[in-house]
Amino acid sequence: MPVQSMKKMLDDALNGGYAVGYFEPWDQYSMEAVIRAAEEKDSPVIIGCGGIMMNQDWFNTGGMEVLAKTAITLARRTKIPTAVILNEVLSLEQVSRGIEYGFNAVMLDTSDLPFEENVRATRQVVELAHDRGVDVEAELGHLPLGSGDPVAGEALLTDPDEAAEFIERTGADALSVSIGNVHVLLEGKAQPDLTLLERIHEKVEVPLVIHGATGFPDDAVPRVIENGIAKFNVGTVLKKAFWSGIRDAVLVTPESANPQDVIGSRKSEDLMVHACDGIRGEVERLIELYMKNRTH
Repeated sequence: MPVQSMKKMLDDALNGGYAVGYFEPWDQYSMEAVIRAAEEKDSPVIIGCGGIMMNQDWFNTGGMEVLAKTAITLARRTKIPTAVILNEVLSLEQVSRGIEYGFNAVMLDTSDLPFEENVRATRQVVELAHDRGVDVEAELGHLPLGSGDPVAGEALLTDPDEAAEFIERTGADALSVSIGNVHVLLEGKAQPDLTLLERIHEKVEVPLVIHGATGFPDDAVPRVIENGIAKFNVGTVLKKAFWSGIRDAVLVTPESANPQDVIGSRKSEDLMVHACDGIRGEVERLIELYMKNRTH
């Protein structure tokens, strides 16, 4: 199947009363696990890679290209609608190279930019991407990073009037919002301002996106979908599940095990295969949650 347009995917989600998960993988094993889970649930899905968590030297000297080619190959092999995004990279140069490598959606990290600088930077991304048929996710506001981010103030939440102006001036296809959601929340749950989201949704027609979905409360999901959220970005919980799976698998694997079997074989003894079971389980659970009220 051809790689799916993220814009079409999210527009369909808005109209159908559901949301799509971007389950951020980091290698071929995790990409395969996400796609297998989506296939099991017969659900559209978004894969790709994220820039801000990567070692930038590795990412800029071949890493991004390898991840792009892997994701695109897997997306084309599956029968479910799959988009491939280059998520939250640090420069316009990285965006440009990502488009060259075949990502069909891109996002520049502008979370720390003042409004006017954010507009200018995002408009550059849109002009570059739309000329190549590539969709653009943008962001307005700043998400705190876990519980220790010193800039986690209310002033960094997304302003509804600014959001409307931002989309009008940039032409972005989707907007990531800051409503109390938190990046890389390892414990506990965020406390989203659902009234603020309603106000943003009244002003903005493009699909809205929640980053930091690991710490987003399950019981708030139906309401935010009703108010324009068409995409959730999920990352930390997948790595937690993988890490737990690796630890458990190592503990029960004898020291005498054949390393050819337990590392990289794709056999039942492969430690990485065991670790991916947790990824698939979490992705399937979240897809069920995001798709619960799908109308079509």
